Amino acid sequence: MSESYYQEAVKPLLQSHFPAMQISAGLLGDGSEILGFDTEMSQDHDWGPRVMLFLTESDQAKSGKQVAFMLQQELPKTFHGFATQFTTPNQIVEFRAENQSSEMHTAKHSDAASLSVEILTEQKFFWQHIGFELSEQIEPADWLTFPEQKLATIVGGRVFEDQIGLQAIRDRFAYYPKDVWLYLLACQWTRIEQEEHLMGRAGYAGDELGSAIIAARLVRDLMRLCFLIEKQYAPYPKWFGTAFMRLQSANTLAPLFRQILASSTWEDRQKWLTEAYEFVAETHNELKITKVLPTSVRQFHGRPFSVISMGDFSKAIFSQIQDPTVRKISEKRPIGSIDQFSDSTDLISDAAWRSTLKNLYV
Repeated sequence: MSESYYQEAVKPLLQSHFPAMQISAGLLGDGSEILGFDTEMSQDHDWGPRVMLFLTESDQAKSGKQVAFMLQQELPKTFHGFATQFTTPNQIVEFRAENQSSEMHTAKHSDAASLSVEILTEQKFFWQHIGFELSEQIEPADWLTFPEQKLATIVGGRVFEDQIGLQAIRDRFAYYPKDVWLYLLACQWTRIEQEEHLMGRAGYAGDELGSAIIAARLVRDLMRLCFLIEKQYAPYPKWFGTAFMRLQSANTLAPLFRQILASSTWEDRQKWLTEAYEFVAETHNELKITKVLPTSVRQFHGRPFSVISMGDFSKAIFSQIQDPTVRKISEKRPIGSIDQFSDSTDLISDAAWRSTLKNLYV
């Protein structure tokens, strides 16, 4: 719908009023629709036909305000039955689209509502979204402090028109460089190795609630490991499970994860975790990034707790890192990326933290 809005409503106005202006247009960044996860409920706020219009720095400085004013004056108030002005006000009003009197849509709307075309430069978007200067090289510390959910929404969405190189910039963020990817894989295995025996230990000590919490953490860590194995960015928690179901490994693992989360005893959790561990170990071997590693669980130092690794997987992956900068980072305690050491919404969502977080990898 947004691409049609651009082609049918926005582009003709630009060609009429600013025929010589070079632009790129698309829809990326925030919003459930960027990843294709929006539902009918998504329509109750910040939703509708919208376009991000990218201008060059010179055109933004010279004509940005005129473009915005022209669009504000001449764009239609509705498009395909949806308001083209929305967000910010708390009051929700209903309106009937012109020539569609039988169809009722709901949208946030007021005289102060924002226009559905956002006008910005490429640098402004990437600075606001991930705190990155496009003139710089992407260093390992940058990759490790870019939240995956932000990277997913950069490469997600769609470019409708590209006269100034927006897609080429997006391609820079397509996925982690190999050695950064290896580091993240090793750190994710480390998280599993550090906790896999604790699920049974808590239950054995009579703490089934604590055991269930640890099992849920392990499920989440195994899911995140699968995103890394299949080289897909993971979205933020609301859509984490939805996106996981798109992975190839979900066909086997999702039923096991449901059994783990539904189990009432640590023995049952261990039974289903064992199957999940062994499947993921086999999937690791299929990557052929290390020597073939064992795919059967074993007891943790003779205790009745089944584990898949006691450091074998992480050590094997760390040893494959070649990049000197990444290798230096890997020689420290393996904290991993921002997504691996924190799930704080404020830390992950605010790009201003990145300059401070990069110091962790110096």
